[in-house]
Amino acid sequence: MKKLLITLAATALALPVFAQATAPGRLAVIDVQRVLNTSVAGKAAQDKLKKAQEDKMAKANKLQEDMKALDTEINTKKLSLSEDKLADLQKQLSDKQIALQRFGQDADKELGDARDKELLALENKIKPVIDQIGKEMGLAAIFNKFESGLVYASDAIDITDAVIKRFNDATVAESGAQPAAQPAAAKKPGA
Repeated sequence: MKKLLITLAATALALPVFAQATAPGRLAVIDVQRVLNTSVAGKAAQDKLKKAQEDKMAKANKLQEDMKALDTEINTKKLSLSEDKLADLQKQLSDKQIALQRFGQDADKELGDARDKELLALENKIKPVIDQIGKEMGLAAIFNKFESGLVYASDAIDITDAVIKRFNDATVAESGAQPAAQPAAAKKPGA
């Protein structure tokens, strides 16, 4: 009986050591959308995309104004123009409508491609930061908080603030700019 108790005690003491030696068992989550919305690089990417969208909208508005002016000209001069001139103006209006539709389709594609490019660039910059934090904290896995099928995660395992701070520090160091206001202190995940 004494041998059995000693064996059980030794096994119980060895299990935590064995578990640590095989792989870390701690998990963490990160709110990627919040990183994109609040990090220095994320805000810069959003500003760049917003400017591109505003430029496309300004050009679309100009095309619409040109169409409206031509339509007004057709309606006001309809009775005084020859059939050939009226047909020519109507063809110009039709061409402008087609050009506006094509511009809209092209603008959507260009903006989508620009968004994808910016997100890929951000992902390539932030992935090493996440990997480094995961290794430093001895984490087995880090999940995207809202896109991984996760329905609940304790705030104690949320490392988003730590990632944002480290990512901002890396971005500032890379660009030489002054850091923006930092988020609240990061929480470390519990064991």
